[in-house]
Amino acid sequence: MKSAYTYLREAMRQKRDTKEWRELLTRWRKSRVVVRTAKPFRLDQARRLGLKAKKGFTIARVRLRRGGHKKTRPRGGRRSKRMTIKKSLKMNYRWIAESRAARKFPNLEVLNSYKLAQDGRNYFFEIILVDPKIPEIRKDKNLKWLGSKKNKRRVFRGLTSAGRKSRGLRNKGNRAIKVRPSVRSGGRKGK
Repeated sequence: MKSAYTYLREAMRQKRDTKEWRELLTRWRKSRVVVRTAKPFRLDQARRLGLKAKKGFTIARVRLRRGGHKKTRPRGGRRSKRMTIKKSLKMNYRWIAESRAARKFPNLEVLNSYKLAQDGRNYFFEIILVDPKIPEIRKDKNLKWLGSKKNKRRVFRGLTSAGRKSRGLRNKGNRAIKVRPSVRSGGRKGK
């Protein structure tokens, strides 16, 4: 027997080729970069990643320009070794979107995020944010860990799911020796 969220997921797949979908993307393109929304656009994804219908949860939609991970070549004032443009930003787009949402809402912690859509120019992500100081969150046995000091500003330290993926921490065993406990401690060999 299928759940309601399965039907929601199937409906989203069918929706992507319609005129309404294109109009929606146009509206999102014209809106601000980080927008607080009343409810998630992808309810099935949000619930799977930890969203609960209780006080303290916030959803933010983030628009990101595609491309541009390569750094631009400096105009001058460096020796030739430092003029290279081969160095690239080693964060994935989802992690960048999470950090931008966290900067916009400094009193909230990022729980998780997921990709909403993309067009020729932009990526759109939805970020699930939680206020760890609210009593409803402090009393919840599954969410009270967000209020501890060691989880403060976790998105900027690469502790969210997107950050851990970008740091190469999804692998375990022999393949992960160079990335644990961090890329820097492994002499930057892991990335």
